Amino acid sequence: MNHRKSSTNDIALRIATAMHQMGIDGLPRNYELVYEAYAGANPDLVREFVALGKFKTQASLDELGRKYLPHHHEEGVLQRSAGAVRDEMANFMALLQQEEISLSDYGRLIGEASQAIIAESPDTSALGMSIERLRQATEQQATRNAAMAASVAAQSENMDAIQRDLASFEATKFADAATGLGNRRAFNKAVAKVYANAELPVSCGLAIVEVDAGKRFSPAQAEALNDYLIRHYGALIKRATPATDVVSRFEGLRFGFLFYTSDENEIVRLLAMLRSAFAAAPLRHPETARNLGCLTFSAGVCMVDGVGNAFDLVSFAEKALQQAQAAGGNRLVVHRGGSDGPEGKDWMIYKNG
Repeated sequence: MNHRKSSTNDIALRIATAMHQMGIDGLPRNYELVYEAYAGANPDLVREFVALGKFKTQASLDELGRKYLPHHHEEGVLQRSAGAVRDEMANFMALLQQEEISLSDYGRLIGEASQAIIAESPDTSALGMSIERLRQATEQQATRNAAMAASVAAQSENMDAIQRDLASFEATKFADAATGLGNRRAFNKAVAKVYANAELPVSCGLAIVEVDAGKRFSPAQAEALNDYLIRHYGALIKRATPATDVVSRFEGLRFGFLFYTSDENEIVRLLAMLRSAFAAAPLRHPETARNLGCLTFSAGVCMVDGVGNAFDLVSFAEKALQQAQAAGGNRLVVHRGGSDGPEGKDWMIYKNG
């Protein structure tokens, strides 16, 4: 189910046709769900989507969406969290009201005992009874204080759990479940920040990398190994990329990098190191452990210098990647010059013999 078209229009038409055939309403959340399923970015989503059968109800689609695309169901999550917070606040207010009553009663007993103590001619029996009532009230107050402390601690834990759930929900919007890297949404957000000040963009270079699986495996073999390849190269890329830079998986075996350096040669060096890491980490068949050799990758790079907006930065890197693939793959092409496409230097950094 991991299909990639060169034309965005072709992809949109394919998704729209599939939705029509399956009787799926043309809602934005449905479109993204079907797109993610057909792109194959999340193998678990693909399996569960297929398991819904040929005709899928809106309820089943929404259930899948809440699991894998929770940003489309953010309102429901926030409503549940707000309801939980309201419940905890109501419980806390009830505790405070109980404590207020308890302290009022305790204060009254203290007052009565004080009157008995300071009386000019205190009655020994009455004084003893007042002191005993004060002792019992003190013990009861201590017990209530301990219970209240425990209740407040439990409520604090509940509030922490709500906060963790919200943080986890926020993280899923920008995370790729299969690799632990960022997703395309996270990458677009990072690229947009580059041009937060359009007149003074952040100095960086953008690279789009695609593993050359088609050079080593047939389409059927690549499809069978898809989940393994995604996890293998996702983990490899995550380890090999500097923590200060941004890396995300787009779909299939295509990844986006945002290197925060204005030095083109430094980006070439980092990608050369990644290529060496690819060569040093042979594939093992997930079932037989048979050595499957090593794969290479093709890459397109565009530096932010001279590019006026985020769309062009990504577009020129895409075109550079297409040139690298058209030249046989296992190449790095850096975009140079005008809008007609990448021109100039073509690095053949690594090639299997």
